[in-house]
Amino acid sequence: MGQPFKFKEFTLHQDRCAMKVGTDGVLLGAWTVLDATPNSILDIGSGTGLIALMLAQRSTASVIDAIEIDTDAFEQCVANFEASPWADRLFCYHASFQEFFKEIEESYDLIVSNPPFFKEDVSSGLVARDTARQNQSLPYPSFFEGIKKLLAPHGELAMILPYTSESTVLRLAANQGLHPDRITRVKGNPTASFKRSLLQLSRNKNTTAIQELVIEHERHVYTQEYIHLTKDFYLKM
Repeated sequence: MGQPFKFKEFTLHQDRCAMKVGTDGVLLGAWTVLDATPNSILDIGSGTGLIALMLAQRSTASVIDAIEIDTDAFEQCVANFEASPWADRLFCYHASFQEFFKEIEESYDLIVSNPPFFKEDVSSGLVARDTARQNQSLPYPSFFEGIKKLLAPHGELAMILPYTSESTVLRLAANQGLHPDRITRVKGNPTASFKRSLLQLSRNKNTTAIQELVIEHERHVYTQEYIHLTKDFYLKM
């Protein structure tokens, strides 16, 4: 049984989810800019519901939908939503993204995703974890096909991905008319290589704001930038 993960304003049960609460999801939920308050938000591959719940805490959006393909994770996401202070604004669909975008007619002001990461055939021996981590079930071309259909004309897409995939993803996004407004490249400590890229994209061709984020000075000694970003969520920040 995994222990519940307690944030300042909500608690996540995660014992039925292959992918537990991690830094990537917290980063995306905290980093995504909500300049014009979105009225509708979609979280693709919601898992525990972490990112959707963070955005519920941060926004007044009346519709916050999530999609989760894994049955156990879906049921746990629903339970986490129902136990939160924002249950009336949160809804999770049990479906693949491909099924969802082909059937849904609505559009969203903001779409967020911490998508599957590995292109190669990686096996941990746990089918649910591999599905959550590998992009065979949601390859990037299918992902962006769905984004093009579901994103409102003024809408924005925010996602986190491996730094090594950044250029490929930006090219695929450009093919669907999406361009980066912000890119933040993340490294664990000052001497490490970049590990993740945070992207926020829209249909506007703006000048891209490019930044770097270092999480720790050394083990468990967090940078002021990371503390500032996550202080509204982590209990110990």
